[in-house]
Amino acid sequence: MVRLNLPVLKDVMNQPEELPVIPEGLVYVHDDMPGITRKKRGKAFVYLLPDGSRITDEAELARIRKLAIPPAYGEVWICPVENGHLQATARDARGRKQYVYHPDWRQHRDETKFDRMLEFGHALPEIRTRIKQDLDASTGSQVTRQIVIATVVSLLDRTLIRIGNDEYARSNGTYGLTTLRKRHVKLEGSRLRLHFKGKSGVVHEVSLQDRRIARILKKCQTLPGQELFKYLDDDGTLHSIGSREVNEYLREASGGEFTAKDFRTWHASVQALELWQQSRTAGDISTETVKKLLSEVAKSLGNTVAVCRKSYIHPRVLAFITGEHMSAADLSLNSIEQVPGLTSGEQAFLAVLGALECSDSV
Repeated sequence: MVRLNLPVLKDVMNQPEELPVIPEGLVYVHDDMPGITRKKRGKAFVYLLPDGSRITDEAELARIRKLAIPPAYGEVWICPVENGHLQATARDARGRKQYVYHPDWRQHRDETKFDRMLEFGHALPEIRTRIKQDLDASTGSQVTRQIVIATVVSLLDRTLIRIGNDEYARSNGTYGLTTLRKRHVKLEGSRLRLHFKGKSGVVHEVSLQDRRIARILKKCQTLPGQELFKYLDDDGTLHSIGSREVNEYLREASGGEFTAKDFRTWHASVQALELWQQSRTAGDISTETVKKLLSEVAKSLGNTVAVCRKSYIHPRVLAFITGEHMSAADLSLNSIEQVPGLTSGEQAFLAVLGALECSDSV
């Protein structure tokens, strides 16, 4: 067991007054706190405590190795306690900050993502307004950081494509939006076609008609390298875009703690409800019909039905369309609030979800 000196312990235990909800057993940390650093010694790495002393405790070294921080990463910070919600940060080869979270924190985020959907829906018009403002500024020959990120977020909102992960791209040859290569896109006037292999080897083919987005992608293709989404800063330095930049953009645009992943959860839930409404209008909401609509949503996501049910469609809405939760939510469809910036399907989803949450709290 590694012993930490008193100042380091005080930094870890002195929790800020306003915190995100932390699962029991974890403490909130950040990489401005004193932490463990990694140094190259010969062909191996050694790990140093904040006071400069070398870690030799085998259990602690095993914890650190389990984090699997790539050898090429620099500016490595490792949490000095094993129950910190953030376990490590580092810079990848392109200088982008990468984060390693505690497994319990990742599970907590997955479990609570549905709780954010009502808030996300109300924030979505603001996000879309910000996207439009940034894309409206794309009149010059250069693509700026804001324009490229706005393009990525617009595509996230309209295509259901995953955000992307550099490690998957390197190791598995599978891609998401931020890791797409130039070869994955074809431009034909105002039409763009994306063709690539995504997570689990699922082939994605996406077609979109948008003259402005197509024009921006054409500019991105003129920049050096194979990655699609890049920009030049004022000094002429080339930068790529990752999930961190996208999530920062979402926070700035909405004022909420939303991430790129929330788009897939949102759209899967909206689509499920829309398909259910269409089936009900046609007079067929049988069990077999519900199975078919879930299969259609899963296909849109590039997932199995089981994963779609468990991880993407809001459980309250799933209970509603399968007949477990009808009364209040069903009535809410008769008096849907008009929300500028949302589609009619999204407005219906907000109405149903709001009614279900109210009925559950009574």
